Amino acid sequence: MDSTPHRRPTADAAGDQGTPDGDAELLWERHYRTQRAWDTRVNPLLAETAAPLRPGAALDLGCGAGGDAIWLARRGWHVTAVDISTTAVERVRERARDLGVGDRVVTEQHDLGGSFPAGQFDLVSAQYFHTPLPLLRGRVLRTAARALRPGGLLLIVDHGSTAPWSWNQDPGIHYPAPTEIAAELDLDPARWSVVRADMPHRRATGPAGETATVIDNVLLLRLTAG
Repeated sequence: MDSTPHRRPTADAAGDQGTPDGDAELLWERHYRTQRAWDTRVNPLLAETAAPLRPGAALDLGCGAGGDAIWLARRGWHVTAVDISTTAVERVRERARDLGVGDRVVTEQHDLGGSFPAGQFDLVSAQYFHTPLPLLRGRVLRTAARALRPGGLLLIVDHGSTAPWSWNQDPGIHYPAPTEIAAELDLDPARWSVVRADMPHRRATGPAGETATVIDNVLLLRLTAG
């Protein structure tokens, strides 16, 4: 039985949406400074996707507690782990060093609505790239897509249902299907192929030990070589 994946802090476009600048950074700083226990497990759909791949350069968008970045680094990947929270990136850097993979993990603090890490990557992972604040998510993900090398993969895993422990319990919330996410990205079909677009169910465990069946919306895209 899979545990619930760690929710990923993300950049938002607060300034573009009428919310005072800095609110997102303040929100996630408060979250990580006060969080006692850190969930450092790898997200299962990232592990499933990356396990058969030859290690290369990976970008972890909204690295949070760093479970994905550390898992990739321990398997030979060179990882750029990005988060809006300075506390998060500092702790991920310390954990990578303590586990002996500090030379394979670079951490950077970014509000992705205004800045983006330099470099090119073989894998970009956006796991549960949600936030309670306004987010121009499509723009961030299109920027991430442009950072891939030919043959590289963009993995987007979203919540597809509301768990009992979710912060948003709005019964009218709409979770975009993988096809809707792909349409929003509007990537050139001559250069991008859909490797996976589905909505698997799994059994998840919440922070208080409660369990529920949840849905993940999965979109995996490949930039064609050449």
